[in-house]
Amino acid sequence: MRVSKHEPFLLSAIIFFWVLLGFFIIYPLTMVIWQSLTPHGTFSFEVYERIFTKVYFRKPFINSLKLGVTVAFLGVGIAYVFAYAINRTNIPLKRFFRTVATMPIVSPPFVMALALILLFGRNGLITKGLLKGALGEFPIYGFWGLVVVETLAYFPTAFLTLDGILKSIDPSLEEASMSLGASKWKVFWSVTFPLSMPGILSAWLLVFSQSMADFGNPMIIGGNFPVLSTAAYLQITGMFDTPGGAGLAVLLLIPTLIAFVVQKYWLSRKSYVTVTGKPSSMRLMETGKLARFSFTLLLLIFTFAILLFYGTVFYGSFTKLWGVDYSFTLDNYAFVFDVGLDYIKDTLLLASIAAPLAGFLGISISYITSRRKFVSRRLMEAVSLLTFAVPGTVVGIGYLLAFNNPPLVLTGTATIIILVFVFRYLPVGVQSGSAALYQIDPSIDEASHDLGAGTWRTFFKVVFPLITPAFFSGLFYAFVKSITAISAVIFVVSGRWNLVTVAILGSVENSDLSQAAAYSTVLIVIVLVAMMLMRWVISAFSYERIIERAGG
Repeated sequence: MRVSKHEPFLLSAIIFFWVLLGFFIIYPLTMVIWQSLTPHGTFSFEVYERIFTKVYFRKPFINSLKLGVTVAFLGVGIAYVFAYAINRTNIPLKRFFRTVATMPIVSPPFVMALALILLFGRNGLITKGLLKGALGEFPIYGFWGLVVVETLAYFPTAFLTLDGILKSIDPSLEEASMSLGASKWKVFWSVTFPLSMPGILSAWLLVFSQSMADFGNPMIIGGNFPVLSTAAYLQITGMFDTPGGAGLAVLLLIPTLIAFVVQKYWLSRKSYVTVTGKPSSMRLMETGKLARFSFTLLLLIFTFAILLFYGTVFYGSFTKLWGVDYSFTLDNYAFVFDVGLDYIKDTLLLASIAAPLAGFLGISISYITSRRKFVSRRLMEAVSLLTFAVPGTVVGIGYLLAFNNPPLVLTGTATIIILVFVFRYLPVGVQSGSAALYQIDPSIDEASHDLGAGTWRTFFKVVFPLITPAFFSGLFYAFVKSITAISAVIFVVSGRWNLVTVAILGSVENSDLSQAAAYSTVLIVIVLVAMMLMRWVISAFSYERIIERAGG
């Protein structure tokens, strides 16, 4: 009542945001659950009885958990080696290793699966080309192939988390332990490793969630190893069993949602403070020659694997017919920019529309939940972050069920694809805005209000210019993720509106690997250009530049 009396525009904004969140986040997810519980129009547990009694339903659930746990342990292990070597040893080429470790983030995850096929498939460059089939057929289709590609695709997420954790641990703690007579091995296990445990657990949960939600890699090289994401898709599109697909999607939702809640809320309550504000000299402990050589060798091996995969895709895009004719040609790019030009145009157009909407909506929600007090603000923040925890497959099925019938029929239109992009990547804008707002003294807002400015005038004239870098960060992230998305939009694309990622998946299924490589290379170039533009824009609108312009 107080809000409606003093700030009616703010009340209108709160209602508007709740309508959007309710209609485009809560409603689609509710439809997935409801469809699984009403297979014949009446309430029933028949779908879940089938899932838990039939082996062909239980197997994808067990396989997903097995794959997720394996990838999480391997990914976090590799990421910790990278982060520890870069932050706690004096190895050479640190900047190079850090750059390579983050490369998979700026490309579609299934590029790794395409590279694995190009290298070790039946007509692979190594299996058939270099080894002439001497070692037989490599088992790349199935569990171990998925472990390799998902580990390489998702370990950078863990690396970024662990890099920040290890960078923030005060080295004086390790020095104090060594001065008391502890060996370097003892210091690592008794000081460094325990203090980095929050980052390890957080990184593990993030990689586990990404592996569980992965759709592109299992679709390409899953073979006879079904997982929940692809099983739900095939159940709906192949068997025309929508309730069964919805039930599998709910099973996929449960572990990823639990992992998200544990990572966000439980770990945030743990305190491992080592940065107290007291000055400390950031010195690296002297590393022995053997340890330095071992770390350098390990990082070189993983770096070589990453560069080999990306280099193979780039090389494959210039070959006539992979596995048969490796002669140089530009025909694949001619095809991409001729037949596939509509895919590129549609992808860029839809992503360019969705990204600003996601960025502005995220910043607006973060502002009212961080700066204004009203009854449901914590719930609004939680709902706005929900799609970050929900796998893309579940989001896609939810939109398919929610907007395929009256009162709002959007199936086959560009609108439904844009809405999937906006609300799928909305949480990044919310998180970026909240992080930036926590760094700005609330007294700045209060001063504006004291001078008579309302909430939104204060936001646009005072706050927004200060959080512009966060806005562009969320905007560009939404753009990059939109043009590389596959799991959510595979359910809502149509003949009128299609995407590059869908074209890549179709090329792989048709064994047109050189064309798929050309599509992937073009997509990676677009992402890199967007990332460079993002860095320039964020730098141009940074606090330092704003202060410089104000002072000038």
